[in-house]
Amino acid sequence: MRFALVMGEVGQGLRRNLSMVVSVVLVTFISLTFVGASALLQLQVNEMRQFWSDRAQVVVYMCTESAANCEGVAATDAQIEAVQAELDSDVLQPFVSSMSYDTPQESYDRFVQQFSGTPTAELGSAENFGGTFWVNLVDPAQFEVLTESLAGLAGVDEVVNQLSYLAPIFDALNASSVAAIGIAALMLVAAVLLIATTIRLSAFSRRRELGIMRLVGASNAFIKTPFILEGIVAALIGSVLACAALVALVHFFVGDYLTAQLTAFSFIDLDEVWLVLPLVIGVGVLLSALSAQFAISRYLRV
Repeated sequence: MRFALVMGEVGQGLRRNLSMVVSVVLVTFISLTFVGASALLQLQVNEMRQFWSDRAQVVVYMCTESAANCEGVAATDAQIEAVQAELDSDVLQPFVSSMSYDTPQESYDRFVQQFSGTPTAELGSAENFGGTFWVNLVDPAQFEVLTESLAGLAGVDEVVNQLSYLAPIFDALNASSVAAIGIAALMLVAAVLLIATTIRLSAFSRRRELGIMRLVGASNAFIKTPFILEGIVAALIGSVLACAALVALVHFFVGDYLTAQLTAFSFIDLDEVWLVLPLVIGVGVLLSALSAQFAISRYLRV
């Protein structure tokens, strides 16, 4: 009976303040969508970082006559063998997963194949390419070990970590994630204030009923429960809508569109979304419950 009475009060409160409840649902929906999107964006950054870390290599370019760092002298066979010996040494072997060597002609052929069909392919010539070592590391974060060991050897033009080319992209994605979190935080504050206002208006519209309940000895917990549930219900609806939006975003935009357009990249899928959805619902329910509890407690003390 008490449960039915409480739920009846919840339904009555939601009907009386329908416009405010709709506002709470919409603000909660938008704010939690930003929360979930920022979490998914960070997962995407981690996914791309891991994807490219597994594939990125340290590239050792040997000198050519046209290289700026080589004083017009191409690397000799002895210098190439010295670099090979250094990579095979006991010092570097623990860091090296695998490696290969391209002759100048093979380096040029790789360049032509990579940029085939573009104007860039016509800019290079075989004379501008020297031998190239392609090194995969056990831990890509330890690329500086190879740079320090090889950059000063005779005949080495440049040692390049391919991950350095992607650093600006990762920085931009991280900045986007931080911006999304900031916007989500502002929207959550707006949602909390709106929930508190809605609860106080609901309590004010039922002030006579609350006075009667106090006179007949109803406890504060019994009086507060319907108002807290009102806030939770409104926030829960917004949370569910946010979850649906996130699922649709990943399924249709990321899964169907981006994956087809950018085949060279690795993207998150619905498995990551299922990890984020409990966070979205939990944040929505918790904040709404705390906000409603605070608002009704202050009203009852007035």
